Amino acid sequence: MHTPSSLLATRWQPTAATVRRAALAALVMSVVIVMTGGAVRLTASGLGCSTWPRCTADSLTPTAEMGLHGVIEFTNRMLTYVLCAAVAWVTLAARCHRPWRRSITKLGWAQFWLVMSNAVLGGITVLTGLNPYIVGAHLVAALGLVWVALLTWERAKEGDGAPEALVGLPVTRLANVLVLAIGLLVVAGTLVTGAGHHPGASSSDGKPVYRIPIDYDRLAQLHTDLAFLSFGLAIAAVFVFAAVKAPAAARARAKELLVVLSAQGLIGFVQYFTDAPEILVGLHMLGAALVWIAALRIPLALRRRAELPAPVVPAQELQDA
Repeated sequence: MHTPSSLLATRWQPTAATVRRAALAALVMSVVIVMTGGAVRLTASGLGCSTWPRCTADSLTPTAEMGLHGVIEFTNRMLTYVLCAAVAWVTLAARCHRPWRRSITKLGWAQFWLVMSNAVLGGITVLTGLNPYIVGAHLVAALGLVWVALLTWERAKEGDGAPEALVGLPVTRLANVLVLAIGLLVVAGTLVTGAGHHPGASSSDGKPVYRIPIDYDRLAQLHTDLAFLSFGLAIAAVFVFAAVKAPAAARARAKELLVVLSAQGLIGFVQYFTDAPEILVGLHMLGAALVWIAALRIPLALRRRAELPAPVVPAQELQDA
């Protein structure tokens, strides 16, 4: 039985470069949605739309009475559709490419379901009055989307053969430990935000937004400790990769992580000692996404995938398996 995607595949066969561009667009949009979510929080627009999935009980869109906060929150919601369009592009491009890039198609669908689940999670944050734990989970899920989008982009640049390690197992483990440390660093950052200065909405109604009931300075210290651990592991990776003559791409990516991590740490320290101004918090959120991407790219440069032989495409290939 034919499906819309299989019918499209008979009329459109995108090039490998098109698949890569589509994957990059989805990755960029996954970072953009993190930033716009941060803008919602930092402008105290988290409850700009008072309910979900509608903006108010009686309106799908914000009303004039809701002011700028309603516009900001609604704009962030609408950007989800742009993100979905980018994800749909890479999924269809991989499906219609010859040969069919099944692995990338699956990753595209994984992105779609992550977007949908995170949209629901975003709705729950509104319905729970910006509970900081739900808000933190919302950000972590968004960075999970960044992870899958990055993997899709990297996979679009290589073949579909079995992965072949380019370094010894201890070096691979070091890279994986580094990624784990960066992941813990990001999670700790969400806890600091949940106990910190920007709850995401104003308390003009006299009822403050609930915050994580843990001392802010202690959470900030935990975050700092993990930052130093990550920094130390990044330095170790640079020297270890050089010593074992790891692939040039891996050595370059380790140095890139060190640079981005250093800049992120500088922003974090200035942010802490200046009482977390909104512009620095926004830059720190962007930095978190970039550090996460830089760390994830390192293990991917420690293996390679060969191109599979191009199969002869029978007529049945135009139908879904």
